[in-house]
This record gives sequence, structure tokens and C-alpha cells, in this order.
Amino acid sequence: MGIPAVDPHTGSPLLRLGARLTGNTPGRWLTRRVAPRVDRRLLRWSRGRLSSAVVTPELLLIHTGAKTGRRRTTPLTYFTDDDRVIVVASNYGGSRHPLWYYNVLAQPRVTISAGGYTGTFVGQEVSGTERARLWDLATAFIPSYADYERLAGGRTIPVLAFTETR
Repeated sequence: MGIPAVDPHTGSPLLRLGARLTGNTPGRWLTRRVAPRVDRRLLRWSRGRLSSAVVTPELLLIHTGAKTGRRRTTPLTYFTDDDRVIVVASNYGGSRHPLWYYNVLAQPRVTISAGGYTGTFVGQEVSGTERARLWDLATAFIPSYADYERLAGGRTIPVLAFTETR
């Protein structure tokens, strides 16, 4: 896999600091409303090497709109699990799933760019014990996810795994 590996077991003080900064209403607003707009351009310009989320690994998910058929680009935090890229459809703790989640379910073949690499992947939602295992890794790696789960109310936050196709 050409996407840079990200071990979710290796947290850092910077990740904990980032979780504290985004763990409040103004921080969530910035990460939800401002960062994605900046990151689309910054990640493209730097070929996936630089984003506003300095403390978390970011990728660009290029997917097709389920209703419109238009290509969409969404910056997301990720980690890897063996040969899979793992992303969490947290929507910053919102009450609804993010739109990109529905797009991937409808058309799972996507393009992912990160760390100077771009490849074609197929995504699928994980469930059961595999979801529980990956969710535990995600919340240990990015502590904000636990807060997002609480904020989401009764919504189960989806975890998606992407496998590269050759």
C-alpha cells in the first residue's frame, strides 16, 4: 500500500493537545467549518503532505456524489490497519452521518491521496466486533472521537475501511 502507514497505537502529546483544542464548541466549529475548506487546497497543493490539522494524519477522499454523480473531495483524518485505510464518519459529533459516508456506501470505489501517493480504493463499513476493535483504536488515537460519540446522541458513528485495488 502506497498510503503512508499510521499506527493508531502511537499517540503523541501533540494529538492529546489537538484533542483538547477541538474538544470545545469553538474548536469544533473551526475544525468543522474552516479546516475542510483550507485542507482541500492545502492537501492538493502539497500532494497530501501538509494540512491545517498539523497533529493528525490527513488524506483526501475523492468520491462520487450518490445523487448528483459529481466528484467530491473531502479531507479526513485516518489511520491504517494492516493494508487498510481506516476513517471514522464522526461528522464532529453531529446528529447525522456526513454526506461523504452515503456517497461511499452508494459508490464504494474512491480515490485516496495522502503523503504524496494517490490510489484507487474500495470502501466498506465495518460492523460487529471488527467495528468495536477499530473504534477502540480510533478513540485511543484521537480522543475527540469519544466526545463526538457522546455529542452524537443515539447515532452510532460509522467506521469505514478502504482497501486498495490494483
